[in-house]
Amino acid sequence: MEKLKSVPGIAVVLLLVIVVIWIFAAISGFFDKDAYEHKAQTYKTSDNLIAYNNFKSGEQRPATKQDSSVNSNSARHLDKPDTQVIKTVAATQKNGDTFKQSTQHSTALPKQLSKKSPISVLKSSPQVNGVAFISAVIKPLAYELDERFWGWRPNDIINITDNVNNFQLGVLEITRRTVVILTERISRTGSSAAFNAHLEHAMNWFMIKADKYWFPSPESKYHAGLKELAAYRDELENHRAFFYNRADNLLPLLMTYEDLLGSCDENLIKSKEDDGTRVSFFQADDYFFYAKGVASAMVTMLEAIEKDFHVIIASRSGLEVLHHAHAMCETASTISPWIITNGDMDGILANHRANIAASISHARFYIGVLIKILST
Repeated sequence: MEKLKSVPGIAVVLLLVIVVIWIFAAISGFFDKDAYEHKAQTYKTSDNLIAYNNFKSGEQRPATKQDSSVNSNSARHLDKPDTQVIKTVAATQKNGDTFKQSTQHSTALPKQLSKKSPISVLKSSPQVNGVAFISAVIKPLAYELDERFWGWRPNDIINITDNVNNFQLGVLEITRRTVVILTERISRTGSSAAFNAHLEHAMNWFMIKADKYWFPSPESKYHAGLKELAAYRDELENHRAFFYNRADNLLPLLMTYEDLLGSCDENLIKSKEDDGTRVSFFQADDYFFYAKGVASAMVTMLEAIEKDFHVIIASRSGLEVLHHAHAMCETASTISPWIITNGDMDGILANHRANIAASISHARFYIGVLIKILST
């Protein structure tokens, strides 16, 4: 009888152990470990429409006659895109000795984000200048809103996944800053030109506080911002909007990225907070995952910059520097320890902030070098 009475007690203990293990796994990011690693199924666009040569260090594609045309409205792919020939229509018209044959191509589109937000992340006309870049701006935040398990988290009432929360805040910050430069500089001929209405709306929606619960909810406004970006992309494809890939437009964007990486770098290497207290264990992992979110989204942005600003960067011999910046961001985005430790620099435990800070600092350095190259 005593053994039978002890069974409920054992069951309660086992239940408590399971709950504790589940909470620990959620906090450590077990359920999202693959989600915040930089892989092709998350942010990387090389498997879809933005053809990309993986930015291998030391490889630099020689400029071609097609690249030398600065006024061309189409950007050349670096690799063969993942296209599929659906059918070949052979139209033979006999006009003397002339024969014409046309081939129709179709590019497989990724699945839509959700029923609530039917925004296709990538479109079927990558040749139009600016389409690749807008698709890259859309993709990271779209993933965080609709494809990540548990969705947008910084405004959750029950908040036990601070690692993912800070990762998403990093993605949001680089999206915000990119859209501001896109609205104010890249889409306009100069300071006297009117703002594009879609970009102006998107810029406003992305400024909603990330932890706001309601009235309005950030998820709804961020979705609205993504739809405005998609509408601007449609206008580009229909030649009703503009994307000016000049050096004087790229420079402010790179300067913004340099500043953001500099802020991350400072938080990753400092040992004390502004009030003089030591950086705590819980604050250390917040800094780590915020920087990782910035780096992961920046990988996608740099890929698109290499594509849509290829002519101007190649003409200044800056491709290799851009490749190095991309490689460092990608390295930072793939550092995924189970638990973020904040040990001393000469201690037994690792200091993961310092580990990721090395890649972040190098990325910032190379972007700074690229800024100097484009400024001369």
